Amino acid sequence: MSWTWRCRNPTATVTKPLRLPLADRVALVTGASQGIGRAIALELAAQGAAVALAARNADKLAQVADEIRAAGGQAEAFALDIADEASIKSAAKAVLARFTKIDILVNNAGITRDGLMLRMKRADWDEVLNTNLTGSFLLTQVVSAAMLRARYGRILNITSVVGQTGQAGQANYSASKAALIGLTKSLARELASRHITVNAVAPGYIETPMTAVLNDEQRAAMMKDIPLARAGTDADIAHAVAFLASDGAAYITGHVLNVNGGMYMG
Repeated sequence: MSWTWRCRNPTATVTKPLRLPLADRVALVTGASQGIGRAIALELAAQGAAVALAARNADKLAQVADEIRAAGGQAEAFALDIADEASIKSAAKAVLARFTKIDILVNNAGITRDGLMLRMKRADWDEVLNTNLTGSFLLTQVVSAAMLRARYGRILNITSVVGQTGQAGQANYSASKAALIGLTKSLARELASRHITVNAVAPGYIETPMTAVLNDEQRAAMMKDIPLARAGTDADIAHAVAFLASDGAAYITGHVLNVNGGMYMG
């Protein structure tokens, strides 16, 4: 990719390479094998970052890595079970060994185990909180140590509109995402002095494999609450993450960026 500069002599041109916004940056994206995580990884790579793809599904990760490389980007796949502390430490160590640094961390991996509160099993509560919240905390703890030494970092937590509004049948998921917002704001205060920003992106109703389980009645109910009258796409979230990961967002920290079509305007 290049741009053409015209000097005062109208017959002369000089072509210089165009520097991509995230050139020389290394990004670690969890849950990168599909959906929003995959879209984020593709967008960060398109903007010049080398991307460490992390998830449990090795085959799907390999496909995403191949897709990025085919487009001229850099990507490596790393096995990660975000619900397992040993796996978190091992994956982070492997990424640092391969790339020597992590400039951007995107905590995207998450699960749902829906059910009404009175019928919710303790195991379903624990699994969702352990994966969506504790896993993100533990990975951030490991990765931020390297960022502190480098005195630079961008940490992005993917939360949810239901972490702001609540949702019947999703007490565990909503609680995990609301807590992730609190974690974001607390860490933003702790890490700011070392030039590390911590922000969250809160998707609304996004067409992904996770929302594919909704029936037509549930989808219609969702649309009634969206002023833009459409579901969001994984690309909508990826663009928001890429902005917050860029130097253009250097003065933004502790912020929750709502990407929900107007579904929630708090």
